[in-house]
Formats: sequence, structure tokens, C-alpha cells
Amino acid sequence: MKPLIRYFFKGVHAVVGPLLLGLDRLTAPRGLQRDTAAQQQVDEQTRKLVMYQFLTCPFCIRTRREIRRLALNIETRDALRHAPSRQQLLQGGGEIKVPCLRITDADGNHEWMYESSDIIRYLQTRFTPR
Repeated sequence: MKPLIRYFFKGVHAVVGPLLLGLDRLTAPRGLQRDTAAQQQVDEQTRKLVMYQFLTCPFCIRTRREIRRLALNIETRDALRHAPSRQQLLQGGGEIKVPCLRITDADGNHEWMYESSDIIRYLQTRFTPR
């Protein structure tokens, strides 16, 4: 019986995933407008951030929307379809769970942050203009 349930959920995901992506594209938030110097400073800071994701994961979509809203240039890596990214996520973060934000500090050490709400809170705290 379990294989039948798995196929059912795969089928549901095959239908719902593209619908979520389409809705996301239609309702994409506008990015914050910063002056050129401020945006360059933000871009420099975001070079040390990488988000591991699955394209149709609702929590990843939610996190990507906030990244767009904050006008952040954060590299995203598909941990579902790109085996090397999946392996990096497993080795560095310890589990295949998305979204996951890899934060690299000035010394090159990595912190792996899971949970969309934690990632969004971190990004808002760090990058929302005051």
C-alpha cells in the first residue's frame, strides 16, 4: 500500500508544483529600491550567502519571494536536481532539508541555517533598510 501512496503524492506534487511556480511568477514582489552605493554594499555582503532549495518546495518559494522583495543577489542551488549541490548540503549541513541558507563568515567558516521562517527573519534583520 505504501508505494501507492507515494505515487499519489508524486502525482499531486507534479500538478501542484507548477501551479505554485506560476502563481509565484504572477505575483512576484517588487524589490526594494536602494541607491547604487547601498545596493553594491548589499551585493558584496550577499556574495557570502548560498541558498540550497528545491524549485517547487512551498517553503523555498516563500524564502525566494522574500529574497526578491529585499532585492538580494543570493546564489541559489537546486539540491534536488544537482547532485553536487545535494552532496554539499548533506556534508555541510548534515541533512537534505530545504530551504537551507549557507552563511560564510569572514574567516571562511560556514553556518547552515534551516527553516524558512528563520532564514527570512535573518535576511530581514540584516538587509531591511532602516
